[in-house]
Amino acid sequence: MLEQTLAIVKPDAVRKKFTGAILARYEKEGFRIRAVKMRHLSKAEAEGFYAVHRERPFFRSLVDFMVSGPVVLVVLEKEGAILAHRTLMGATDPAKAEKDTLRAHFGESIECNAVHGSDSAETARFEIPYFFPTVELVG
Repeated sequence: MLEQTLAIVKPDAVRKKFTGAILARYEKEGFRIRAVKMRHLSKAEAEGFYAVHRERPFFRSLVDFMVSGPVVLVVLEKEGAILAHRTLMGATDPAKAEKDTLRAHFGESIECNAVHGSDSAETARFEIPYFFPTVELVG
C-alpha cells in the first residue's frame, strides 16, 4: 500500500552536514520526497510534536535537543513507507543499529541518533500535517 511517513533529519545530523547524504539515501532506497523544508523548531512546536512523551523522563532533554539547531522535515512516500523507513533508520541506539542503517552511519547516541520517523500510520497522520499543510505536498 502506498504510504507517507514523516522523516526528520535531527539537529545533530544537520550540524554535521549529513542532510544531503541522508536525502540521497532516501531516494536511493526508492522513497519519493513529497515535501522538504528546513526549520529551527520553537520550544512550543517541539513540545507539541512530542506531547505523547510528556510524562516520560526523557521528554525535557528531547525537547531541548530538538530545539538546539535546525532540523530538516521531509515527507517520504512509497509502498510500505512507514516500515521501510523504520527499517532504514535502524535501532534508536546507533551502537545497536544494523550496519547499513542511517543511525549506524550518522548517529552518535540514543538521543543524537540523526533521524526521526513516524512509527505507525496513525502517528504519520498526526506528524505530517503538524509540519506540512496539504497544500505544501508536491503531487
